[in-house]
Amino acid sequence: MYLHATDKVLKDDNLLALFDIPKILWPRLRLSWQRRRHHMITGRMDFCMDERGLKVYEYNADSASCHTEAGLILERWAEQGYKGNGFNPAEGLINELAGAWKHSRARPFVHIMQDKDIEENYHAQFMEQALHQAGFETRILRGLDELGWDAAGQLIDGEGRLVNCVWKTWAWETAFDQIREVSDREFAAVPIRTGHPQNEVRLIDVLLRPEVLVFEPLWTVIPGNKAILPILWSLFPHHRYLLDTDFTVNDELVKTGYAVKPIAGRCGSNIDLVSHHEEVLDKTSGKFAEQKNIYQQLWCLPKVDGKYIQVCTFTVGGNYGGTCLRGDESLVIKKESDIEPLIVVKK
Repeated sequence: MYLHATDKVLKDDNLLALFDIPKILWPRLRLSWQRRRHHMITGRMDFCMDERGLKVYEYNADSASCHTEAGLILERWAEQGYKGNGFNPAEGLINELAGAWKHSRARPFVHIMQDKDIEENYHAQFMEQALHQAGFETRILRGLDELGWDAAGQLIDGEGRLVNCVWKTWAWETAFDQIREVSDREFAAVPIRTGHPQNEVRLIDVLLRPEVLVFEPLWTVIPGNKAILPILWSLFPHHRYLLDTDFTVNDELVKTGYAVKPIAGRCGSNIDLVSHHEEVLDKTSGKFAEQKNIYQQLWCLPKVDGKYIQVCTFTVGGNYGGTCLRGDESLVIKKESDIEPLIVVKK
């Protein structure tokens, strides 16, 4: 459904405009979509699951996380601390990732690009393990400080190695912000810098360089943007897995209550949960307050042993890759929310 909606958006300028993506990138977005085969490694879908059924909240198609916790930490717990008749539903995640890399169009050497964040350190190392298992050489780049230019103006790392294939933990939206900061006017071309030795390397100079192959690809910003949710609802109204979502608070949302979410928000920031009595049930702050919002039917997480529990499933190479649980004492799952132990019991 998400891919069908993505295709519809990329064929319609009026729909694409709803995503607030710099217009200079629209041709690249469409080209990225045309080349999508074997060019996406992994994402994560967030669900609510209880006695009412299963509902999808969103699809983190670009720069999803929680792989290390599900595929490594909980797997170690399941191996050493759990003695029952069951298994970790993400036990094969590392193998699935390695398989996706083997079938990808990645070049033999992959630079793993991450921000200087502790969580991203182990996320990068987990993906590096999958790449090594798939037979690739790698180097982790923490920040952009060691990147520069060679005499021919090509992008190189601190060891002088050409950078032409990257997997990133950064969100594409960070690169979009850099484009917005350069100028508000229309560009004749994407404003990436040339390889002059005095030019500092920015994120857009890497991710938007034509010769650099990037995972996850540019087109993933469409299904990963919450502006896709009203379009999904319009294409598949009243589908049992979807929640009514709109760009305004419609009459049905007033009746059910609704969640207010910024279209490119992350980590549970700037979300309001409003009941059908117009009571604010929960509210988070963050840096996305200036973004456009969507309004999604209120569908609160179930509370289990004092925590609200969300089901997260990983997509790997377009297929199911594993499941984990996230929990929080508040109704909104955030960056600091816990990863909960999960075992699937065999009967």
